[in-house]
Amino acid sequence: MTIASKPPVTMKDVATAAGVHYSTVSRALNPATPYLVKPQIAARILQTARELGYRTNSLASSLRTKRSRVVGVVVPDIASLLFPPILEGIEHALLKEGYMTIVGNSANDPERHRRVLTGMMERQVDGLILASTTLNDPIPDEWFENRAPIVLMNRTDESGRAPAVVNDDMRGIGLAVRHLVDLGHKRIIHVAGPNFLSTGAVRQRAFKLACSELSVPLNRHSIVEATSFTREAGKIACIEALAKNPQTTAIVAANDLIALGCYDALAEKKLSCPEDISITGYNDSPFVDLVRPPLTSVRVDQREMGLEAARILLARMGGHHAGADILLRPEFVLRQSTTPPRTPSH
Repeated sequence: MTIASKPPVTMKDVATAAGVHYSTVSRALNPATPYLVKPQIAARILQTARELGYRTNSLASSLRTKRSRVVGVVVPDIASLLFPPILEGIEHALLKEGYMTIVGNSANDPERHRRVLTGMMERQVDGLILASTTLNDPIPDEWFENRAPIVLMNRTDESGRAPAVVNDDMRGIGLAVRHLVDLGHKRIIHVAGPNFLSTGAVRQRAFKLACSELSVPLNRHSIVEATSFTREAGKIACIEALAKNPQTTAIVAANDLIALGCYDALAEKKLSCPEDISITGYNDSPFVDLVRPPLTSVRVDQREMGLEAARILLARMGGHHAGADILLRPEFVLRQSTTPPRTPSH
C-alpha cells in the first residue's frame, strides 16, 4: 500500500491559520523584513508557522528575489586549528541575518582554488569571504567581474580592491622579538612563512623592523623561509636555519605549526627548548598550551576576525560602502618555551 505524502504547508496556509494577509506572513518570515510587522503579530505568525510545520522554500525565494541568501567562505586549509573559531564567528553573524554559509577548502592549491570559486559562482552565492588569497592572486579578478561583494580575511592581496580583516602582524612579531630581547637574547632568527602570502611577507618585514629598532644583529641567513605554514615545512626550514646560524639562542616562528616544526628540529638535533633555544609561535592556536614545553605565542582573536569579516560583507551586500581594512590587535601570551639564554649574548 502506498502512503500518500502530505502536501507541504504554504505561506497561504499560515496566513489563513493566523488570520492575517499573505503579504504580512511573507514579511514576518523573511529574515530581512520582520521589522515591518508589529511584534505581537509577527510572534503569532511565527508560532502558527511552527505549529503547522511550515518550511521556507529557499529555492522559490531565491528565484523571486534573485538572491540566494548563501555566502561562500574559502579557507586554505580546513584542517588548520586556526579556522574553526573564525568560521564560527562568520556563521554566527550571518545566520542572524538569514544567511547560510558554504565552506570551500583550497588546500593551498591554485587550481583547486579556482574550481572552488567557480563552483560558488555557479551556485550564485551573494558574497564571498576569502581567507585563501595570495599577494599576486589573479583568481579574484573573475569574481570582481561578477560584481558580487568580496571580503578578504587573514590574508590580503596587492590589488586593494576588497576590504580585508587582518591581524596587526607588525605589532605581534614586534611583541615576540621584544620579549626575547628583554630576556637577554641577541642571536635571534626567524623561521618565516612563505613570502608569496601576505602573512609570511608582513611577518618577515616585522621581524626585520623589530630587530633594527632593538639593535639585534642580522645577517643574510637570519630569516629562513618555510615553504608553507605547516609543521613539516617548519622542521625542514628550522634545520636549515640552525645549520646557517649555529649560535642561535632564540627562534621567532611565523606561526604555531612552524613553531612545532622547530620543536621537532631541536629534538632531532638533541637540543632542548627552552634551555638551548627559546621559541615563540604566532596565533595562539588551540592546544599549544598542552605541548611540552607549552608554547609562548602571539594571540589573535580568531572569532572576532570572522565576526568582522561577516559584518563588512553584510554591509556590502546591503549596498553600503565598507571599504576600510580592519586591523585586529594581537596580544602576547607567555608560557614555558622561552627563557633567558644559557650564556649572555654578546
